[in-house]
Amino acid sequence: MHRLKSKISRLYRGGDDVVGERGSVVEMLQDEVLSFPSIFEASDAFTKCFDSFGKCKVLLIGDGTHGTSEFYRARAEITKYMIENHGFTIVAVEADWPDAEAVDRYTRRREGPGKEASVEPAGEAIKAGREPAFMRFPTWMWRNMEVQDFIDWLKSYNQDKDVYNAKSVAFYGLDLYSIGASMRAVIEYLDTVDRDMADQARDKYGDLLVWAENPEGYGLESLVSSFEGYEAEVVKMLEELLSKRMEYSKTIAGCVEFHSGEQNAQLVKDAEQYFKAMFYGHRESWNLRDTHMFETLLRNMEHRGPSAKAIVWAHNSHIGDARASSKGWARNELSVGQLCKERFGAQALSIGCCSYRGKLATAEEWGEDMKIMELRPAMSGSYEELMHDTGIKNFVLDLREGKCSKELRKELEDQRLQRFIGAIYKPDDERKTHYSFTVLPKQLDGFVWLDETRHVGALEVHQPQRSAET
Repeated sequence: MHRLKSKISRLYRGGDDVVGERGSVVEMLQDEVLSFPSIFEASDAFTKCFDSFGKCKVLLIGDGTHGTSEFYRARAEITKYMIENHGFTIVAVEADWPDAEAVDRYTRRREGPGKEASVEPAGEAIKAGREPAFMRFPTWMWRNMEVQDFIDWLKSYNQDKDVYNAKSVAFYGLDLYSIGASMRAVIEYLDTVDRDMADQARDKYGDLLVWAENPEGYGLESLVSSFEGYEAEVVKMLEELLSKRMEYSKTIAGCVEFHSGEQNAQLVKDAEQYFKAMFYGHRESWNLRDTHMFETLLRNMEHRGPSAKAIVWAHNSHIGDARASSKGWARNELSVGQLCKERFGAQALSIGCCSYRGKLATAEEWGEDMKIMELRPAMSGSYEELMHDTGIKNFVLDLREGKCSKELRKELEDQRLQRFIGAIYKPDDERKTHYSFTVLPKQLDGFVWLDETRHVGALEVHQPQRSAET
């Protein structure tokens, strides 16, 4: 039936060689993909498609947009399966460290500095005396019903596991935008273990904290004037904190809390560089950010011990291998996925999620309130169009050598357009803003296709009236 639909489609599209070649690829896809009815009715039939992926050390699972419900559901179902059946102990997400740590304290019942996570409406959390997590734009990226459901599941999974047990599953943030919150977190941590060192942190971070509400202004000032910034101070603070590792980590609990303090101090150092670099060009700031996320992942894995296995949730542009994309070969951008491949080889695997049309939660400009927008059908010449032409609504494709036929891999290795939508969607400028050329089997190891998708169940629409990077 799927093959018949494809032939009818080709008749309507025309009979030229290009269409004929695409038709042969479509037929191969129809023969090899594993279809499933709906991600909202996900069963073992879906998750077991990825069973062989569970042998890896790092599994990266991406999304084609930050506002699509099915992508979050797919990641959550795969992650649950990997935790329960293959011993993964870390979920590391494209989010700020302090926010994700609030979730980690909540799901692993960790005591110590910080507040319990809240994914309830911000107003209710504030009334109850809790600081809501993930309140930086775009809030819908993590403050949504799909993430809340996973967090509730994770808390239940960790219920009978001691927080310091290697089998408990930690939830970590990899991103670097929370420069102000991280400085305050370092000071708060030091207040509990060494008041003199806390005073030093207040002194070294003091001038930079003034810029915490406007980090972009900090970067611009360093570019257009003789202002040198406070790199020396934040580097010195990190060095002094690291020199106290043994003293502050005498107990298991102390080791865990020191790790948190260290991550925040590392974030401050890298974010200070990032905001100064963002005005020099996209490549410089992008590479600083992805390198920070990768190095944070490595520190988290080292902290959890030699048996640690990590799952990364981030955008397809981060988890895919940039060397198989025009982002890499034309713009010299790297990615977390590329760095993981270089470090772990075949022990790092990636799964991307893509769709053809639907609705998504997004914004038209940075910092604006969330909107539900129509996702345009994918462009001609794209991988998304190719997958749509199969007529199969939802499927999984294993792209690895030995799992995917040589003939299909060869056909898919032709460079094609691929769509990438982050927090902002500009449908009138899609080609320039949201598409890059990729070589799919070299970019990703696995592929989840969801032909028509819906928007995430966001907990708030209005965005916080504050700088995007605080």
